[in-house]
Amino acid sequence: MPETLPAKPTTSPAQKALLKLGLRRDIDLALHLPLRYEDETRIARLADAREGDTVQIEATVMACEVTFRPRRQLLVTVDDGSETCLLRFFSFYPSQQKALAVGARIRARGEVRGGFGGLTMMHPSFRAAGGELPTALTPVYPTVAGLPQSYLRKAVLGGLAHADLSDTLPAPELSGSHENLSKISLYPLWSLRESLSFLHHPMPDVALATLEDRSHPAWQRLKAEELLAQQLSQLQAKRARDRLRAPALRPRRGGLHEKLLAVLPFKLTRAQHRVSEEIARDLAQPVPMHRLLQGDVGSGKTVVAALAAAICIDAGWQCALMAPTEILAEQHFRKLIGWLDPLLAPLGLRTVWLTGSQKAKERREMLALIASGEAALVIGTHAVIQDKVVFKRLALAIIDEQHRFGVAQRLALRGKASDPTNGSTMTADAQEPHLLMMTATPIPRTLAMSYYADLEVSTLDELPPGRTPVITKVVHESRRDEVIERIRAQLAQGRQVYWVCPLIEESEALDLVNATQTHAALSEALSGGGLNGGPAVMVGLLHSRMPAAEKKAVMALFTGGPGDAGAPGRMGVLVSTTVIEVGVDVPNASLMVIEHAERFGLSQLHQLRGRVGRGAAASACVLLYSTGEAPRLGETARARLKAMVETGDGFEIARRDLEIRGPGEFLGARQSGAPLLRFADLALDAGLLDWARQLAPQMLDQHPELADKHVQRWLGGKAEYLKA
Repeated sequence: MPETLPAKPTTSPAQKALLKLGLRRDIDLALHLPLRYEDETRIARLADAREGDTVQIEATVMACEVTFRPRRQLLVTVDDGSETCLLRFFSFYPSQQKALAVGARIRARGEVRGGFGGLTMMHPSFRAAGGELPTALTPVYPTVAGLPQSYLRKAVLGGLAHADLSDTLPAPELSGSHENLSKISLYPLWSLRESLSFLHHPMPDVALATLEDRSHPAWQRLKAEELLAQQLSQLQAKRARDRLRAPALRPRRGGLHEKLLAVLPFKLTRAQHRVSEEIARDLAQPVPMHRLLQGDVGSGKTVVAALAAAICIDAGWQCALMAPTEILAEQHFRKLIGWLDPLLAPLGLRTVWLTGSQKAKERREMLALIASGEAALVIGTHAVIQDKVVFKRLALAIIDEQHRFGVAQRLALRGKASDPTNGSTMTADAQEPHLLMMTATPIPRTLAMSYYADLEVSTLDELPPGRTPVITKVVHESRRDEVIERIRAQLAQGRQVYWVCPLIEESEALDLVNATQTHAALSEALSGGGLNGGPAVMVGLLHSRMPAAEKKAVMALFTGGPGDAGAPGRMGVLVSTTVIEVGVDVPNASLMVIEHAERFGLSQLHQLRGRVGRGAAASACVLLYSTGEAPRLGETARARLKAMVETGDGFEIARRDLEIRGPGEFLGARQSGAPLLRFADLALDAGLLDWARQLAPQMLDQHPELADKHVQRWLGGKAEYLKA
């Protein structure tokens, strides 16, 4: 007889839904907290209910029918002995209709509404009457399709019963942790078990406001533990990196670093000097640097990166710089090749450019130069981390706009230094490259303390001299003709203009003016040249779907240097999507127009504005907005545009952006790799964050077993992503 294979374990739809929510362990279920609560602990009389009250009634079904006017609906009349009420359902199942048969005794909960026909409830929750009333509020959990509340409630109860909820905080006499907590409104201290049990089933006499704003001691305990887990995991990652080895890169007297400083066409700012010294100290250590360089738009991060690369190359190693877009990578290449290649050529070294759009022959040449070590500095996009790219001696990885790269991509670049399969000659004693990550989105202090706790952070808080403040104006789209006249005036002075649109081509989903339409309209409007009737102005179009060669040609026409915008071969206006958000440096551009500015994020608006004001000419940014059919802009859009007008300070912009969007969107949460906070609010829980930062090193030093257990409980093995 043929052998019988064992049956495969089956997973029910509800179990699959639990996995979709990330609920795999008992502790995951215990930490899955309610969105809100329903009070099913008491029965109200319909005669006593006021319009707008949400109440639970116990009543008998007097009539039940399906009607089709004005649409299909189930109408159920009930009587609780004091008054009648109509229950109205527009969406219902046959089983629900059966449960609401005439004569059935039910409990229904919903909002009471008045009307000509008497009291009504729209889509109330209901169940068969009978049994004792619950003594606690009924939790309503976040869920997904196919996972009913009844199943989820039972699963959470099971998780609470079986999860290990023993205390992982050190005893007060050992660390003073409880005393520190009591100073920030956590006294008397609730245990984790007490806190979770209460939050899943609070008593009806609780002040609901303390649950909604998460100020209740039970909430405070959970937020404190969550912040502690985050601090512990990042500190563990930092200490693990400190045990790795990296090349010690020290600048030589009279070496490449000093020569680069001597030939730069400008003097470094005090901030650039300070940050360069911080990076140089890190590079000189035999442990891998893991530093975030943050600076506002135009603060000069590229030259700091160049100085770090010079130290690396001078020590006999290779450096790689990876940028998220070809436009940004090419801008870096053009700038760095001009600074470094005259110094590298006498050494038999060079800077190379690597992107996915290169022709096969050129790409093979670049790969050979990288593998031989002749390419001392490699600049490119994601192509830098492809399997065929083999570095001979990579010791410094620089990632620009790091939040645009995923965890795996950052790890892949670091792995180019130590992967024995790619031919790297890095020794076993130096298994990691130094890592410098750069961002033009300044990080608010609370975010730096929380999500970047495992990094050293350097800040460029000073702009180079000569940068012109940009005047920002908010203009309704009805004044578009006035904006075009402003463009004519700028072009007549030999200046250049950006016009940014949110879409490439027409979309039925969003009624936005798109880049191709705008390009055509501006080309026609400016066909007569400037105010003095000069030659027609060249209007270019740039977007992400264009072939790389075409993008390069457009950018070459726009970035070719100052001059008469109407001259042959010169582009006066560039219509673009957000591909020019970072990296484009055209000092002659003095006006930025952003179409449908209300649709952009605050950080993105600030980045786009940073493309102008890079020269000596007075510059402006016009935020064109539309309200559509609405009478006015929404509150969030108004807050963003107001912030743009009120400040040009990137750090203040970042603070307001964090308030508006929250840390998840601010960081690009899905790409960051950091475990996001579910419960704590960095804007409100600074005291808890300070407590967690103080306790984390104590726990790791004095109670490592408790620290490990705490991190596993809260992060469930996800902490390894923090090393990226």
